[in-house]
Amino acid sequence: MYAVIESCGRQYKVAEGDVVFFEKLDAEEGKKVTFDNVVLVSDDGKVQVGEPYVKGVKVEGKVVSHGKGKKIIVFKMKAKKNERTKQGHRQPYTKVEITAIKTAAKKAEKAEKVEKTEKAPKASKTEKVEA
Repeated sequence: MYAVIESCGRQYKVAEGDVVFFEKLDAEEGKKVTFDNVVLVSDDGKVQVGEPYVKGVKVEGKVVSHGKGKKIIVFKMKAKKNERTKQGHRQPYTKVEITAIKTAAKKAEKAEKVEKTEKAPKASKTEKVEA
């Protein structure tokens, strides 16, 4: 099962257990993060595409760490003017581990399992003794 989510102005393909680098998110390390903007969900060949987002689907993750990316050099030069500027940049990121992709179908299956276990009659001790 995988999903395509939209976050920070980009789209990311994620699956349970993946570690994804997002642009800096406002969340502390160790906290849970929920992504509601799910564009596409694929589950055993069944694909759901949203218009623009799939309803009832959420992707949950846990913030692992924050950091800065590799340094890039920005160099500007104007020819014949002796004008040069050199600048470095490190993009901040948030490292997130995807823990779960929750769909409405999974919620319904769990609810059915709970109902079946609750509805199943339990034999009391007196009935067992009589039989």
